[in-house]
Amino acid sequence: MKRVGTPDAVGNRRADSLPGRPKHSNTDPQAADPFGGASRRGLVYRLLIAAVLGVAHTQAFAPHDWWWLQILSVAGLVALIADAPRPRTAAATGFAFGLGWFLSGIWWLYISMHVYGEMPAWMAALAVVLFAGYLSIWPALAAGTWRWLTARSDAGVLAALAFGATWALSEWLRGVVFTGFPWLGSGYAHTDGPLAGFAPLVGVYGITFLAASASGLLVVGIGAWRRRQRHGARSLAAASAVIVAGVLGGGAALAPIAYTTPTGKPIHVRLLQGNVAQDIKFEPAGIQRSLELYRDLITAEPADLVVTPETAFPVILQELPIDIAKAVRAYMERTGTTVIFGAAGADSPVDFTNSVFAIGPEQEQLYRYNKHHLVPFGEFIPFGFRWFVDMMKMPLGDFRRGTLDQPAVPVRGIHVAPNICYEDLFGEEIATTLRQQATPANMLANVTNLAWFGDTIALDQHLQISRMRALEMRRPMLRATNTGMTAVVRPDGSVQAKLATFEIGTLSATVQGMHGLTPYIRSGNVPALAGSALILLLAWRVRRARRPS
Repeated sequence: MKRVGTPDAVGNRRADSLPGRPKHSNTDPQAADPFGGASRRGLVYRLLIAAVLGVAHTQAFAPHDWWWLQILSVAGLVALIADAPRPRTAAATGFAFGLGWFLSGIWWLYISMHVYGEMPAWMAALAVVLFAGYLSIWPALAAGTWRWLTARSDAGVLAALAFGATWALSEWLRGVVFTGFPWLGSGYAHTDGPLAGFAPLVGVYGITFLAASASGLLVVGIGAWRRRQRHGARSLAAASAVIVAGVLGGGAALAPIAYTTPTGKPIHVRLLQGNVAQDIKFEPAGIQRSLELYRDLITAEPADLVVTPETAFPVILQELPIDIAKAVRAYMERTGTTVIFGAAGADSPVDFTNSVFAIGPEQEQLYRYNKHHLVPFGEFIPFGFRWFVDMMKMPLGDFRRGTLDQPAVPVRGIHVAPNICYEDLFGEEIATTLRQQATPANMLANVTNLAWFGDTIALDQHLQISRMRALEMRRPMLRATNTGMTAVVRPDGSVQAKLATFEIGTLSATVQGMHGLTPYIRSGNVPALAGSALILLLAWRVRRARRPS
């Protein structure tokens, strides 16, 4: 019977000999217990290194866009968890990585709770730490699961792919459990990298799988090269390098494929950015300021389409002053401009929606889109957390959820599908909407208000997310925001034009609508998730087959 840690028939070592993994004596109680005795100091060092790698992982995202750092930092994590003596140590390592990742990546939530919500500083800070701790459960789950799954498997290509699968599935779970929070999903770091070419095929979670697999292959390949004198090691190192290069090169080769074709004539759009201070937006003076400002910005000059940010009119539609409503309608009738504007909707005194409305020459009645994916604590209050929301002085509450089958807005022969703020994090839902529309939209429009988070990296991160949606759908994305980033994103994910942040302005651009459904629109996340599940099933079967007799 083959001894653990020796080369197998193809030159791969078993999982207990993954690069850097020590051999632990079964008779040494301190070595066997990773949380006690002499190993405690080593565990602390391991967790600190993992946390630093997590911080490095955040730097791969906007505004830096260092896609290669995402692969390298996760490769460092793979090496650490491959070295872990037990799955629970691997899970702790993944948790530390997650804390570094999320605390350095979403710290701006503190601003919304403390600066604008007037929550005590200590409680707002604690809330951010606890939330980052919850998000860190998912990389911990991936790390522990992978360490357990590969305990009796070869340190070869399958082990690397199994890591990619566990990482991708954990990221997907983070994006769906408790309504999901997929912000800073690993795949977004590759919006400007070669893996972006896979976005119209397998979406952001497919890119996550490919990037994490590349990280695992780097570790396997380097480990094989270090032991290159052993039989088969050189072949394994070469195979790992070829696969990584093939994946990156394949993504670059796929990038020029359009998947969609131009339809109709380009339209002239104007995207408005009012820069209304968040601390006065819902105060009487701020409401009046917003109403007058956006009325003037809308009616300033003709266009085919004008888009305002989320809640540009910070009132319930029925309470919109009659002089504002008449001015906008008169402008639409005089110029033939379609106007999409944000306001709250109400169907009863207790039934409210976060909505966008539209009027235009091609509509017989007022268009209304109700936000489907609501933000926990901001637009609905999870059970048992009313006390937490009551501590913040914000206009928060429970809104009614819209459906996924809402139609698009017709504009000069093309159709524009709106989504509101946080909704563009959920590519599967946008793809579902496009599949279900009788006439699939030819461009997307995100209206948002990130003033809650100040002048922080949240603005850059959200633009990066919108760019990934444009890549997946191969449609232009219009972004109208209160403080930034107001931008026009091309179907290839590049930014056509954008406004400076925290300034009042109008972004004018000519945008071409696109027709056709990408593979991702047709299939959503199914290929990426099914492929990951099949790889894990194969790895599990290999583990069972090599169970010690």
